[in-house]
Amino acid sequence: MKIFEANISYQVLVFLNEFLKNITSFEIANQKMFDAFGINHFFDDDDFQSLIKSLSLSNVNLVEEPDRAEYGDFQTNKDLANKVAKHLSIRNVSPEIVIEPTCGKGNFIIASLSNFKAIKKVFGIEIYKPYVWETKFSILDFFLSNPDSHKPEITITHCSIFDFDFKNISKQFPTEKLLVIGNPPWVTNSKLGSLNSSNLPKKSNFKNQNGLDAMTGKGNFDIAEYITLMLLDAFQTHKGYLSLLVKNSVIKNIVFDQKEKQYRIGEIEKYCIDSKKEFNVSVEASLLYCQLNSTPSLKCKEFDFYSVENKLNFGWLNSKFVSNITDYIETREIDGVCPFEWRQGIKHDCSSIMELERVSGHFVNNLSEEITFEEDLVYGFLKSSDLKNTVIKKTRKHTIVTQTKVGQETSYIQHLYPETYTYLKKNISSFQSRKSSIYKGKPQFSIFGIGDYSFKPYKVAISGLYKTYHFTLVLPQNDKPVMLDDTCYFIGFDRIEYAVYAIILLNSKTTEEFLKSITFSDAKRVFTKDLLMRLDLLKLASIIPQQEIDKQIIFLNNKYDLSINLSQWDNFISEMTPVKEKQLTIFG
Repeated sequence: MKIFEANISYQVLVFLNEFLKNITSFEIANQKMFDAFGINHFFDDDDFQSLIKSLSLSNVNLVEEPDRAEYGDFQTNKDLANKVAKHLSIRNVSPEIVIEPTCGKGNFIIASLSNFKAIKKVFGIEIYKPYVWETKFSILDFFLSNPDSHKPEITITHCSIFDFDFKNISKQFPTEKLLVIGNPPWVTNSKLGSLNSSNLPKKSNFKNQNGLDAMTGKGNFDIAEYITLMLLDAFQTHKGYLSLLVKNSVIKNIVFDQKEKQYRIGEIEKYCIDSKKEFNVSVEASLLYCQLNSTPSLKCKEFDFYSVENKLNFGWLNSKFVSNITDYIETREIDGVCPFEWRQGIKHDCSSIMELERVSGHFVNNLSEEITFEEDLVYGFLKSSDLKNTVIKKTRKHTIVTQTKVGQETSYIQHLYPETYTYLKKNISSFQSRKSSIYKGKPQFSIFGIGDYSFKPYKVAISGLYKTYHFTLVLPQNDKPVMLDDTCYFIGFDRIEYAVYAIILLNSKTTEEFLKSITFSDAKRVFTKDLLMRLDLLKLASIIPQQEIDKQIIFLNNKYDLSINLSQWDNFISEMTPVKEKQLTIFG
């Protein structure tokens, strides 16, 4: 049964019908409700008469609940909320103040009332009005079913979390133990923005990304992360605990930022949940737990929520951020600086026009249009999903490369390659509709992630998206270098020998074990430039046995018809050796 689009139990419906008899003022009704159950401002002035009318059994609506999943609204089921509260209770968490910052239907509030006996005050904040009513109805139902339960003062506020003054609670109750508990929205700011949601923080680069990072995606952030940091800012110096269900990336980012931010939180713990089972979504999420007003912790213990088995510990070890501290210690000697710069592939955001396949001697774009034009600007093209084999000599896709460096004028295309220009100009609307601000004010048909490094003939590449820990040697096609898309990372070489030596080192067991200890498999991008730049290939070359290098060269020669030997090995080592070390060798 529903009233005001909110679920209401038959028990509450009957109670309210009886309770409101002969009450004509919402002020009197609110006072009686507070006296009986401790709930502040249960009735609104505007809704009071409408509620009385709706409470008639004949007026109860049976309406389908709207799907709010697109807003990141994955309501925590009662069983999971109760398990979370019980878990906290078992470890002697006994709050006097409970705050649920995005209380939804109120399941965490009910779970708190069931498991914590010392509560004095409860604060719930919710922007969606039907959920505000449902929370109030649920609290009422709980007390009607458990009349002897302790009844703290409860305030459910209808507003955006970004308009609520949490610091005021801390000021009002400076000595009481508090617990921040709940499940903030699992959605990014750009997603809510695209839905025209009003439940957004004020526009800000809250993690101080540089201009390009903020424009190309690093400035996009998880709303739950913003909310968690906002709550930490309000309560980090207050005695108590914070326990929120969030995506794993949020926990990782908070621990990562601890080195710089030094939030006063300790005992940081992550309890992995089965999101498919609990929410029917394929999202990697966990319960974040930490103690407030503590010595800042730079590490996090990871557990299975259901068995409470300690799986691993991650965080900062000296100056390095790692995903598995125990495993990292075994391979940390190769954690340094890569002597070659890792680059990201081409970003064009116009796949329907820029990406082509060769069919019967012609090019066909992603709109299935057959195209004939000059091939000078057409290069073989690889995406993350193409990087499966150890060596790639032929690509399934091609792309048009309009620039040799970022910002280069593209007017030359009209004069040198008129047919290519005609094709691009015909599809100018596709380029103009690209949403990323990086293209604003740039020449027509601009691309990003392009430079001298893009035209290196031999590349060693890895997908940033997949959990393969496998590197691929990319060879030229038709005497032209092959390009990669912006989901891939690569280092380029002018000599094939250097590329082969590099891929042997990178595909070694030592490298794989090291990468597994510093990467987070549930990250949107498992590999990033910053992470790959930690691979000290010079150190690796001194660790991997010479016979292993010989063995892998023979294997690659036989399988991929190469003709590589170790004649360039010393030059390769010299290329990787820092100038100062070379000077010491000369003058030593």
